[in-house]
Amino acid sequence: MTDQGTIWLTQEAYDKLQAELDDLRGPKRQEIIEKIAAARDEGDLKENSGYHAAKDDQGKQEARVRQLEDMLRRAEVGETPANDGIVEPGMVVTAKIGGGAAEKFLLGARENLSDGDDLDVYSPQTALGAAINGKSKGDTVTYTAPTGKEFSVEIVDAEPYKA
Repeated sequence: MTDQGTIWLTQEAYDKLQAELDDLRGPKRQEIIEKIAAARDEGDLKENSGYHAAKDDQGKQEARVRQLEDMLRRAEVGETPANDGIVEPGMVVTAKIGGGAAEKFLLGARENLSDGDDLDVYSPQTALGAAINGKSKGDTVTYTAPTGKEFSVEIVDAEPYKA
């Protein structure tokens, strides 16, 4: 079970995020600094669209750096869970929520998904995630959604996510 605020990541996902952070702090940051300096040299900053675009890019990049630093600080790195039918972070869960059709989703963090994988992701800290975490295939549980409405969830299957 993860603590509130913990993000479960595979080692591969952690390494990918760390590499992105290193790139943003190093070469990408230097690129932005050079763009700002070049635009500043063009003159009047009030009407210099290149300067304003570079400053906007810098702001977005620095926000991503802060996001990555926070995620990596809170990360719990683990191996792919065992294929034992027990729901835990890193598992692809097939569940019938509220008696509807079966839905498939990853319990964990979006950063664990391979590029191009459009699987829905639920954090273990969500109401649904907390309700099913530790349950087994065939179990039915109820949880209260943030809206106050109660839902029943039947766990149809749980298997480790494969990138």
